[in-house]
Order: sequence, then structure tokens, then C-alpha cells
Amino acid sequence: MKVSEFTIAENDNWVALNKPSGLLSIPDREGKEISLKTLLKEKYGDIFTVHRLDRDTSGLIVFAKNELTHKHLSKQFEIRQTKKIYRGLAIGSLMENKGSINSPIAEHPGKNGTMIVHRNGKESVTDYEVLEDFKIYSFVQFQIYTGRTHQIRVHMKDIGHPIVCDVLYGDGKPILVSALKSKFKLSKDAEEEKPILGRLALHAFQLTFNDMDGKLVELEAPLPKDLRATLQQLAKRKNGR
Repeated sequence: MKVSEFTIAENDNWVALNKPSGLLSIPDREGKEISLKTLLKEKYGDIFTVHRLDRDTSGLIVFAKNELTHKHLSKQFEIRQTKKIYRGLAIGSLMENKGSINSPIAEHPGKNGTMIVHRNGKESVTDYEVLEDFKIYSFVQFQIYTGRTHQIRVHMKDIGHPIVCDVLYGDGKPILVSALKSKFKLSKDAEEEKPILGRLALHAFQLTFNDMDGKLVELEAPLPKDLRATLQQLAKRKNGR
């Protein structure tokens, strides 16, 4: 796995990457699994964590190459100066095309690593906009103003439209082409159908921040192949093709 394969942009101060789903942003406690930070350390030596993405979320993530940049960028995340845009597939058709979810999030008292909406939780704000309604699923854009663990996933579960293929907050079911196409035929060589999308359908799409010289940096991570293919199939289904 080469870092250069998913590097989007870099300069002397930071490097931005399009993280694949399934890869840890930073090493976990056991440190047995490969992480993006480990790969970056091998290439750059010193590397500093500014923010992180859930293992199963794909998309845009930025690491600092020195302490000064780390401080500069971390502060922007802390005081909510950065603009963070995500895109994802949610289950069902949302009642409102646009909205804001302002529900505090806390750790689940009984389930480690799981979060819940709770009145005693920390302030959490997510704006959403439906980009395309496919009835069975909706393609949604999110802007988050707070960076709580699993924020979008928890908020979407709370309004009754979990993110597709979310094993923690939804049904975890993958998307199969046979479920979208009435005339689907499995190829002769295949024993069973492989999902067109078998991972969390959430992608960190855009990130905006100020560089060390004060210039605005606007970055975008293209949607991964599996999400693009799924959207294509859903569009065909919607148009009756």
C-alpha cells in the first residue's frame, strides 16, 4: 500500500489524503494493524495527527508535517474555523430535503465505542441536504460544525435514516445489484453475488482551512469507485433503465 496512491495534495507543512474505507487513520491501542499514520511516518518521518476519520469512513484527511503546522491546523478544528463536508447514502427517503440536526451526543453507558443522542451529551450540530432521492436510499451531503465521534452516523440514526451498511447504528446490510435490478443474472463463474457496496457509505468529501500563510485551502476527495458505481445503479433504477 503506497501513500502516493491516495495523496491528494501536499506542501512543506501538510499532506492531504483520500483515505480508503477500512484503513485506520491512526494506530489503535494494540498497534497490530496498519494505519495511515504509520504509512506516512515511513515516508516522511515526523508526522502529526490533526483530526481523524472512522476506520470505515473514506475520504479527506490531513496530517501536519511539523509541530508548528500541527498547532495551527488543530486550533482551526478546535475553534470550528474549518469547513467539513461529507457525502453519504442514507436508508430511506427523508421527509425534509434540507435540515439541521442539533442533538447532543454522549458515550453509550453500556456499549464501548458506541455513541448515543443524550441530553447530557456534548453539543453536536450537523446540517444535511438531500442531493438525490432514490426512495429506497437518499444521497445526502452533510456539513458538520462539531467533531464528535460517529457524529453523522448517530444523528442519522436518531432521525430514522441510518447510513447504509452501518453495522453499529444501522442494519449493516450491503447493497446488492440484484436488489436494484429486476433482470439481474449472476455470472456463470460466480458462486455468490458480491455486494456492489459492502462498507459504510460515508465519505469525507471536502475540507477547507487556512494555510500557514493565511491562504485559504479548499480540498476535495473524489468519491470512491464503489460509491460511484452504486449511485450509477440507483440512477438507472430511478430512471427505469
